[in-house]
Amino acid sequence: MANIKYNANGDLVYVDPVTGQELIYNLGDTSFVLNSMCLVFLMSPGVGFFYSGLLRRKNSLSAVYVTMAALAVVIFQWFIWGFSLTFSETGSPFIGNMKYFGLMNILTQPPRETKHIPMLLYCVYEMMFAAITAAIAIGAIAERGRPGPILIFIFIWTTIVYDPIARWTWDVVGWSNHLGVLDFAGGIAVHITSGAAALAISIHLGERCDFKTDAPYKANNVTNVVLGTVMMWFGWFGFNGGSALSANLTAVQACINTNIAAAAGGLTGVVLDYRIQKKWGAVSFCSGAIAGLITITPGSGFVGAPAALLFGVLGGAICNMATLLKGFGYDDALDIFATHGIGGLLGSILTGIFAQASIASLSGDRPIRGGWLDSNWKQVGIQAAGSLAAMAYSYVVTTLILEAMALAPVLSLRASRETQILGIDNNEMGEQAFDNGDFPHSQNVNQAIAQAMSRS
Repeated sequence: MANIKYNANGDLVYVDPVTGQELIYNLGDTSFVLNSMCLVFLMSPGVGFFYSGLLRRKNSLSAVYVTMAALAVVIFQWFIWGFSLTFSETGSPFIGNMKYFGLMNILTQPPRETKHIPMLLYCVYEMMFAAITAAIAIGAIAERGRPGPILIFIFIWTTIVYDPIARWTWDVVGWSNHLGVLDFAGGIAVHITSGAAALAISIHLGERCDFKTDAPYKANNVTNVVLGTVMMWFGWFGFNGGSALSANLTAVQACINTNIAAAAGGLTGVVLDYRIQKKWGAVSFCSGAIAGLITITPGSGFVGAPAALLFGVLGGAICNMATLLKGFGYDDALDIFATHGIGGLLGSILTGIFAQASIASLSGDRPIRGGWLDSNWKQVGIQAAGSLAAMAYSYVVTTLILEAMALAPVLSLRASRETQILGIDNNEMGEQAFDNGDFPHSQNVNQAIAQAMSRS
């Protein structure tokens, strides 16, 4: 290509076709972001395994399926117009335009957010963030949602919920970014957005048909919960560290903070539950670790390691207590709002306190004013404003999408009573993760349905 060449060191050199100015893309940075993209990709199946292990056996396969289907739908959406709506240079502080429709004109030029990598790589890296956000949110359909219509929902939701919020938060012209809201790797754009959407889905779908009965609700496969946690923890190094968009000291600091917060959150979660149940629960450890990872995300490249320890402890504790919010009457089967919504909000507020300009300056290209530690007393208010705006927008618009889809029965997300009793895997997918122990072949299925319905 006329505007790309390699120098004597083997680095990729971009030549601006207008000014003739040369910009070097260091191949080490390019490789680092490519590997980070692969790590973030792993988080989507990680979420699926995590959700699958927590649900009952008859619904476990659908949890893995919808997260991978979400990945596929978002890749398609991002290719058509998602990237353009989020990161096009023209457009408004709220939403972009169709400049890069179908990824046209995206290849060698640098994005505005960094000069270290070409735009095409930035596009595919950010694609993984959009995918994991959708995968987290749709876990709220657990045990009562139809896996077919959810694909349409994901496409619409990513377009009019995720893309605008990501635009506000990360694009240089976004109103939230311009206001000074700090979100290093997605505490607002990913976790608050998905958590609020999950709350809206849970309230719209209502309770599972046998919710609050004597039906067993323990995790069906704790090994899958641990496996999913390992995949997410591993992927989070690309999620947080990769958000530096260069193999620099900020990336190293973000990875250190990620590890510390996850460990602190996991240990906090298991100790808190031991205090009540007198058991050292693997699920408690995994849930706490995920809470710590979520809480550190917005500040991972802005705070020091001692602060990361506090992020993890508070994340593990407060997200654990936030599960009590279900007492208000909504059925969030996987505690997505309590973990991602509250954890993201907590992390954003803590970032306003502990962010330091000296940490952010390690990369040399992300100057910030810092938080309370740098005597920037208004940063907490700025963080709260940006976080609550994203939470409110996600909740309201998600609710509107769900209500509109419910007008057409074929698009309604709630599964029938019979389907919920038989299990989403059997009735909606015709497949099973394991042998069908809930309904042995020797038992009459209709009789089993009648018995279950009479109990519920």
